[in-house]
Amino acid sequence: MSSYFDALETRSDESRAAWLAEALPQQIERAQGLAGYGGSLDAVDAAQVTSLADLAGLPVLRKSALGAAQAAQSPFGGFTTRPVSGFAHVFQSPGPIYEPGGGGFDWWRLGRFLNACGIGPGDVVQNCFGYHLTPAGMIFESGARAVGAAVLPAGTGQTELQVTAARDVGVTAYAGTPDYLKVILEKADEMGVTLGITKAAVSGGALFPSLREYYAGRGIACLQCYATADLGNIAYESDAMEGMIVDEHVVVEIVTPGTGNPVAVGEVGEVVVTTLNPDYPLVRFATGDLSAVMPGSSPCGRTNLRIKGWMGRADQTTKIKGMFVRPEQVAALVAKHPEIDRARVVASREGETDVMVVRIETTGTDAAAYEASVAAVLKLKGKVELVAPGGLPRDGLVIEDTRTYE
Repeated sequence: MSSYFDALETRSDESRAAWLAEALPQQIERAQGLAGYGGSLDAVDAAQVTSLADLAGLPVLRKSALGAAQAAQSPFGGFTTRPVSGFAHVFQSPGPIYEPGGGGFDWWRLGRFLNACGIGPGDVVQNCFGYHLTPAGMIFESGARAVGAAVLPAGTGQTELQVTAARDVGVTAYAGTPDYLKVILEKADEMGVTLGITKAAVSGGALFPSLREYYAGRGIACLQCYATADLGNIAYESDAMEGMIVDEHVVVEIVTPGTGNPVAVGEVGEVVVTTLNPDYPLVRFATGDLSAVMPGSSPCGRTNLRIKGWMGRADQTTKIKGMFVRPEQVAALVAKHPEIDRARVVASREGETDVMVVRIETTGTDAAAYEASVAAVLKLKGKVELVAPGGLPRDGLVIEDTRTYE
């Protein structure tokens, strides 16, 4: 569909590892000087953090901690290397959480994704992401500038005007949520207007196969990326459409929810990202999203790690018998007993009563030996079931709620 954005996309594993060995220590050192981390990285020898494996020993930064830090030190919580006046924009996402925006070339790295969509010079992008307070509109606009495309800053709503503008200015590409393009196309049909959109770059929602097929049937190639307001582009599809390729300026780990412990290739876990943005060095930032690493590299020729895309939320916090049970508590239970490999809480109902079963993967044989720990760590009594090593599903769930309320 398109040429590569730059040579970084096709470099060898050895070249990428060597580059990372230089970039990671620099980023860790930047983070160590920031008040937001509260000294949590002070004991780390930044020079020794040169690989993915080294990162696994560092603490995870959760969004809740980011929000708490911002409440204490507005607006960015002490996580940026510049003062607020040193940024081009300040955004507010629900929470509220404040995010910085830089004016440098492709600051959020969306150009790489738009290039993979075939968007470039000669294209006019109808940008239907929001421009009001939240950063998505500006994120995609910055990416469009990086690939030399013009932008119609449309936002959402007023669909009839969107159709008229798309026709009048000769829009060739769409950027926005996966479903809103269909709304525009259907309104165009209703108005008897033919639009020239042939490319779509979507994010911020589920791109169902049926919707992608609908667009393909109308001659529109639709690809999606995985991006957040805090991190910018994390991963993106190419025309191969086999998973999502990790961006060249972030480091992605997949860990057991509630912990910082990496899982094996193919296992589902929480996405943890370290950004190499020098202005906003987020180290092991937990996104709360589930995904899994795919083996091998993309048939399109891009060589970086691939993930399966968004597979649900990692925050499986569940109320059982009136008490919340959190993934972090399950992780603490596992850490309390070295012979436990992993554990899974299953919530169910018997009649009108909640029931909690804790399934423990261990070489141990005495379930009763874990009952006191379950009650102490989870703050609830529950039945303990022992499972042989390898017996629990590798689907990213540490808390499974099987209750129905019909």
